[in-house]
Amino acid sequence: MQVIPIDLYETLEELDPKTKAAFIRLVKFLGEMVRREDFLELKNEVRNLTKAVTELAEAQKRTEERLNELAEAQKRTEERLNELAEAQKRTEERLNELAEAQKRTEERLNELAEAQKRTEERLNELVEAQKRTEERLNELAEAQKRTEERVNELAEKVNELAEAQKRTEERLNELAEAQKRTEERVNELAEKVNELAEAQKRTEERVNGLAEKVNELAEAQKRTEEELKSLSQIVAELVVSHKKLAEAHKITREQLGGLAHTVGYVLENEAYKYLPKLLKRDFNVEVEGRIIRDYIEVLPNKYEEINILGRGKLGEEPVVIIGEAKAQLKKSDIDQFIKRVQRLEKFFPEKKVLVLVTHQTSPQVRNYAETKGLKIYFSYEFD
Repeated sequence: MQVIPIDLYETLEELDPKTKAAFIRLVKFLGEMVRREDFLELKNEVRNLTKAVTELAEAQKRTEERLNELAEAQKRTEERLNELAEAQKRTEERLNELAEAQKRTEERLNELAEAQKRTEERLNELVEAQKRTEERLNELAEAQKRTEERVNELAEKVNELAEAQKRTEERLNELAEAQKRTEERVNELAEKVNELAEAQKRTEERVNGLAEKVNELAEAQKRTEEELKSLSQIVAELVVSHKKLAEAHKITREQLGGLAHTVGYVLENEAYKYLPKLLKRDFNVEVEGRIIRDYIEVLPNKYEEINILGRGKLGEEPVVIIGEAKAQLKKSDIDQFIKRVQRLEKFFPEKKVLVLVTHQTSPQVRNYAETKGLKIYFSYEFD
């Protein structure tokens, strides 16, 4: 029976029990089968086999380590997949939230459109109220003018009464002189004195009547002054009300300006997204790059705003796209846009595609735009 060398035995100890038992049985079998003279050659083969077994053990060990690493990697992969699944879930939740926010935004835009409509109706009411106020002020001005004319007439009458009073006093002085002369002639003209006495009595009654009329005129003058004072208070109150109305109108216009800007920017932003497709459809223009909002320096530190600006090609010919966005397009907007394009001619000498974007406009404005060679796009085309 062959004896297993110690170093080979130690190597065998590192193998698993089944491999070790199989290897020992193989050695025993070989020991019985080989001849003595072949033993040395077999020993070399066994040594080589031992070396191979050692390498296999090392490879087995490395394989197990690699398997452990792969198991860890698999574990990390599963954890990462779980994290990605959670992230996907959060992304879907965020998309749902964004969809809800978009829905709320559209509802808010509808509410703003309704508020815009109500504001325009309120403005029309304020314009009518302002018109009525101006008419009332004109009526008050006319009444004031008539009152002044009446006061002037009363002043003339008072002056006339003063002259009459002066003439009456002069007449009284004359009568006093006459009375004196009459007394001197009392003995001669007794009868005439009696007549003069009667005449004197009538004169005094006339003077008393004039005094009463002067008192009545004074009362009338006092009432006129009170009425003028009351009228002045009313006019002052109207001035204050008009001032408050002007302040409220100014605030409303500022609020409408902010709302108009907001609506305008929303309309422009939608136009930037959908105009390339519409220009391709209607003009066969291929837009290059993005359509933007920009400013052109026409003079040092003086800029011209362009709501819609882009470049493209019509076949091989380069073109520039210039446009304007208005929530409610008016004829005056078209005229201003044409003047702006004329001012920018030297900055954009190439062929131009001129467009207007709006929510709504009248048939007359649409026809006018066609005669000027302008293309109108409505917001409901942005889908």
